[in-house]
Amino acid sequence: MFAKPLPGRTTAAAEGDVVVLLIGMRINRFRAVHQWLPVVLSMPRMLRELARDKSRGLLGHVLLTASPRTYYVVQYWESKEKLYAYAAAPDMLHHKAWSIINRKERESKLHGHVGLWHESYIVPEGSYEAIYFDMPPFGLAAATGALPLERRGRRAADRFAHRSSAAEPTAQ
Repeated sequence: MFAKPLPGRTTAAAEGDVVVLLIGMRINRFRAVHQWLPVVLSMPRMLRELARDKSRGLLGHVLLTASPRTYYVVQYWESKEKLYAYAAAPDMLHHKAWSIINRKERESKLHGHVGLWHESYIVPEGSYEAIYFDMPPFGLAAATGALPLERRGRRAADRFAHRSSAAEPTAQ
């Protein structure tokens, strides 16, 4: 099912800091299907696991293809602490997948067949902004909700200047 575009200009409803994880893989040897296919299949399983339990902290994600060899996911998280907790939880798929990858690496079975990478960013409130024009919720807006642009400001500088009520100082 395809999401309908939201008419006009919208922005992401994100509040506070945003944690962004870019994670992906590169197929180095197409013929080594038995080495890279399990890696390809593990990410959708982890995303489904996280979708079933919103308390784990994944707000949303976008699956992307950079080339026929390179695939990655942009993930938006509530906090770095929740990202770390998921990555280290022994009962979650990520921990199991990394155990298998580490074992294969020690046995020299993965070398050269598949490349893995990730980058993590903590983006402080006031250091991000977004605009979407006649788009369904996408990226950060799909993860946090979409708002009419006027709620955060028509100019990028206005949206960068937005502060959530939680971040505003309280009067005493």
